[in-house]
Amino acid sequence: MPVENVLKLAQENNIEWFDFRFVDLSGRAHHISLPSSEVDEDTFVNGVAFDGSSIPGFRGIEESDMVMMPDPESVFIDPFTAHPTINVMCNIYTPDGERYERDPRGIAEKAEEFLQSSGVGTAAFFAPESEFFIFDDVRYQSDTNVSSYSVDSNEAFWNTNRKEEGGNLGFKIRKKGGYVPVAPVDSQQDIRSEMCRLLEEAGLKIERHHHEVATAGQAEINFRFDTLKFTADNLLKYKYIVHNTAVQYGKTATFMPKPLFGDNGSGMHVHQSIFNGDEPLFYEKGAYANLSEMALHYIGGILYHAPALIALTNPSTNSFKRLVPGYEAPVNLVFSKGNRSAAVRIPVAAVTPKGCRIEFRTPDSTANPYLAFSAMLMAGLDGIKNKRDPRELGYGPFDKNIYELSDEDKQGIRSVPASLDEALDELEKNHEFLLEGDVFTADFIANYIAFKRAEAKDVAIRVHPHEFSLYYDC
Repeated sequence: MPVENVLKLAQENNIEWFDFRFVDLSGRAHHISLPSSEVDEDTFVNGVAFDGSSIPGFRGIEESDMVMMPDPESVFIDPFTAHPTINVMCNIYTPDGERYERDPRGIAEKAEEFLQSSGVGTAAFFAPESEFFIFDDVRYQSDTNVSSYSVDSNEAFWNTNRKEEGGNLGFKIRKKGGYVPVAPVDSQQDIRSEMCRLLEEAGLKIERHHHEVATAGQAEINFRFDTLKFTADNLLKYKYIVHNTAVQYGKTATFMPKPLFGDNGSGMHVHQSIFNGDEPLFYEKGAYANLSEMALHYIGGILYHAPALIALTNPSTNSFKRLVPGYEAPVNLVFSKGNRSAAVRIPVAAVTPKGCRIEFRTPDSTANPYLAFSAMLMAGLDGIKNKRDPRELGYGPFDKNIYELSDEDKQGIRSVPASLDEALDELEKNHEFLLEGDVFTADFIANYIAFKRAEAKDVAIRVHPHEFSLYYDC
């Protein structure tokens, strides 16, 4: 909305504070609050200063001054603050007025501009299905002499024999038994509905919510697609509202991919399509899954670059504890219609021409959405440019349940990298497609790889509790 409408919204709702936000390399939001009396039209022109050296992966202390430039199209009224507050997402600029090349939101804008300049289409639409867990208790510690974690949920199967105040009423969710049961097995209907209410107030269009497969409170809320940058904005709102609603209910929510051993993890399946004006470019009636050649080449780009992409779409060490066979994790780099064992699935149920899309199922919500969506778009556009036909490259279509195939039948099917370090190796070798149009820069890629390698090393050198089970009595 225009800046004058933002200021009018603030006046009509007796807003006391403006909360200006930006996102770091990891996808975590940061904020600085200004009183309404200090915010006017000039604030949206001159921006809000902050110290970039205090944000990991940004700038050194010798060049720390940075500027948040507010985007008036991103505003929403915060549903949690005691003092009425408007939240505003920002891009990051240098004091000289230049785009900061490591700003994830700025990269998303450049990706959209590159799409338009390529002549392929006018807009790319994204819709993430971001799963999460709602726990009743979480405890963790990692220190010199201790390394432990514990999570708990009233729904969890391990609590069938727990003594509870007022008696244990049963109705716990079995391992892998949580997909869409009704109450009282599903005990979280109301908290998810409250999350949805607040998300709609914040401007998201909610399509559905339900309990997911895993025990212990796994959930999913689906919201309507939007263009790349605004979908990433919406995912930040989604996480913020899910986290804070859980706290209000005396619970805790996590988007961590694999908080439980031996049950399904949480993914972020990303639906995507390209339009030219109102024309859907991924639809061709009568073709395989009604997909156009452009859509097939887009899939070819995603699968061809997937090993490198995964460093951006699954950028945590925990991501690769989800990406193992046996837990519905899409580890096989093939495509198929309606097949959830493939890395790329083409939804075919109740799909209209404008709803025709591809779904990349490998990502998870530790990804920075601005970087992940931009990288997926760049891989897809590279596939279109170079006509990377996934059928000729050996990526399918593969309409069998891959999880049930013998090792012999799986020969020739590529898998995702086995660790974050392997994915970073792939990104180091293959990132030229990201540099097209200066969407990503070589400096950004090098800095990102170094940042993530340090994170992976920090995890790798720590003592793991299971090592005591294996080796203590040696």
